[in-house]
Amino acid sequence: MKEDKVAAWQFLSDVIADTMQELQNSGTFNNLLTCLNEERENKTHFYDIIDREEKGRKRIKSLQKELHNVKRERQVEVQNRNEYIAHLKDQLQELKAKTNMENRFMKRNTELQISQTQKKCNRTEELLLEEIEKLRLRTEEENQIHMEIEIFLRREQQKLEEKLEFWMEKYDKDTEMKQNELNALKSAKASDLTRLQDLARLIREYEHVIIEDRIEKEKNKKQVEQSLLELKSIVKLQAWWRGIIVRNEIGYFKMPRKDKDDGKNSKGKGRGKDRQRSKR
Repeated sequence: MKEDKVAAWQFLSDVIADTMQELQNSGTFNNLLTCLNEERENKTHFYDIIDREEKGRKRIKSLQKELHNVKRERQVEVQNRNEYIAHLKDQLQELKAKTNMENRFMKRNTELQISQTQKKCNRTEELLLEEIEKLRLRTEEENQIHMEIEIFLRREQQKLEEKLEFWMEKYDKDTEMKQNELNALKSAKASDLTRLQDLARLIREYEHVIIEDRIEKEKNKKQVEQSLLELKSIVKLQAWWRGIIVRNEIGYFKMPRKDKDDGKNSKGKGRGKDRQRSKR
């Protein structure tokens, strides 16, 4: 009983898992409806077998009870008839005794009456014997019918027992076949689950590699941008420094000065230029 409950819970769990998988994949639950219809058909078929068996048993009991009642009625009837026959025989004996007594007392006067009475008694006895023979034949016929009915009922009972054994064996075979199919489905499910876990592990590894590659590319990109920024800054700094050198005439960019013999105008102009340069 406990194993049947465990199998039922396992079957229910598998059906729910398949249904949820189907809902996630296609948004339908046809698998659940199929399982319910199959289970309902199996239960209906099983209940029909039990119902037919129960009806057959009730029918056999009813026929046995009817047979017992008929047999008892026939026995009572035969007993009553035997009692009636015994009673008639007693009457016949009484009648014979009475006739003998009358013959003793009224031999001459009642010879004709005795003869008639004897004939009447013989006729009555013949009728009673005929009735007894009829009853015997009828009893034999009823016993023969009873035997035929009993043989028929035994044959029907044997047929019902053979049918019951056949259906029970078929039920066991079907149950074993379904259990084998369920075990095969469980094995396939376990194999698919293992494969799915391997694929999930491989996908996680690929995602890790992709993330590392993205991080590396982002790092390289930042390094390139930093290098370009530094290069641009260096170029600007060099341009700024060159401008300072050129404006201030430092190093190789120093302009040649004129002699001191030049006139005052030239000095003034030179000072003016120096002032302008210093302003600049």
